[in-house]
Amino acid sequence: MNESGQAKMPFLFGLNFDLSEGFFVENPLQQSEILFDINGVKNCTEGEEEKHFYFSASPESYARYSQRFNRVMDGLRRGDTFLTNLTIKTPVETNLSLKEIFLQSRAMYRLYLPERFVCFSPERFVRTERGKIFSHPMKGTIDASIENAAEIILNDFKEKAEHNTIVDLIRNDISMIATKVKVNRFRYIDRLETNNGSILQVSSEIEGTLPDNWTENIGTLIFELLPAGSISGAPKQATLDIIREAEQETRGFYTGVAGYFDGENFDSCVLIRYIEQTSGSFYFRSGGGITINSECEKEYDEAIRKVYLPFY
Repeated sequence: MNESGQAKMPFLFGLNFDLSEGFFVENPLQQSEILFDINGVKNCTEGEEEKHFYFSASPESYARYSQRFNRVMDGLRRGDTFLTNLTIKTPVETNLSLKEIFLQSRAMYRLYLPERFVCFSPERFVRTERGKIFSHPMKGTIDASIENAAEIILNDFKEKAEHNTIVDLIRNDISMIATKVKVNRFRYIDRLETNNGSILQVSSEIEGTLPDNWTENIGTLIFELLPAGSISGAPKQATLDIIREAEQETRGFYTGVAGYFDGENFDSCVLIRYIEQTSGSFYFRSGGGITINSECEKEYDEAIRKVYLPFY
């Protein structure tokens, strides 16, 4: 990444959650094996005829989720963590292939690795523009059909505390590689359309000023920020230990990051809203942030609500 940044060479990259696997493609617009759409920069054609589909999920039991949740709460009560992102792996069935899901999905960030996974992420990791770096952590989800949904999510005490924590964490992360860090927008709402209806998600925008030679060290700077705070927690290292104990399996590329450098600027996403293929079966990964004020049933419902296809 540093070498390509120094040469102003466009590239696409992806990294898994624990930084044990990744991919790197120079001049990615010239290849068609890994399909991507990074906020409108893409190597795929649209307009494939939409296919009638079915999609069903078989989430883990509430009792099983409660065990994971209680392990996280133990860490919160001890003070080992004050925000932990807890995720689950849900078997899903559909008549669509991963590639068909990619081509029919609508999201700001899309990525398809053949026979591995498809991702249709609404969440930016970081982007750059004219020497500035921006991040948009996303915390807080609610069914848009609920009366006064926006007011409810913005005034929920637990959701406020969780969002405050993640904004503080990302602001501190950005401060490691940039100066003049500030919060431009705090807790604004995005509306996302899914095959099960609309959901509202709460985000904030954080900005910093990069060093003049940032492109020459782009890889070094990005790795300083990993893993992404919005899908790990705070403090990071202690929280990662709790995540491993509670989830009891590796996440793979889920909640990793992917991005595109065009030779001058960079944009990237967190790999959420993610379906992986394992031994011919599909699994949807989802989750949410847990704080000391979290209620197990609400967190379970939120994780399941995020199992969807972004077709509309």
